Amino acid sequence: MERQLVEQAAKGDPEAFGVLVRLSSNRLFAIAYRILRDHHRAEDVLQQSLIAIWDDLPRLRDPERFEAWSYRVIVRASVAAARHERRAQFVDLRSSDRDSTEPDQLRSVDQRDELERCFQQLSPDHRAVLVLHHFVGLSLAEIADVLGVPIGTVGSRLHYAVRILRAAIEADTAGVSATEQRA
Repeated sequence: MERQLVEQAAKGDPEAFGVLVRLSSNRLFAIAYRILRDHHRAEDVLQQSLIAIWDDLPRLRDPERFEAWSYRVIVRASVAAARHERRAQFVDLRSSDRDSTEPDQLRSVDQRDELERCFQQLSPDHRAVLVLHHFVGLSLAEIADVLGVPIGTVGSRLHYAVRILRAAIEADTAGVSATEQRA
């Protein structure tokens, strides 16, 4: 069914394109958000990407490749937007005066904040590979196709992204431990 929608949209059918947008926009937004880590910027990138998809759709040779092609469009736009990012701002929700009876929910917020801070330290290229591999579930070969880079580059980026993320988490945890000891 998606093949027919892609073919119709490529011929200029706005209703078919609208159905494609409804089928894929949540997935595309999630990819953009996970790379950019900002809801509003992800919305902007999604809108720009949908316009680019509409404009370039008639040039898509294989309608079966629409999903991978749309991933390529959103990832490239997200990485480009992330590269233009000047500086990330974080809100530290941790407090040194919490007692040991705090609910698990607050600990999970702290862990999510910690992961967010560490994820922001990755380059946009590293974030894109992590998102496509761990969130979207693409294989290294599929990621290489989406990003237009060799499979070895994808493997290398994934390896270094995980390594950088682990080191950042360990450093963040060590910083928290030192702060807690002083309190």
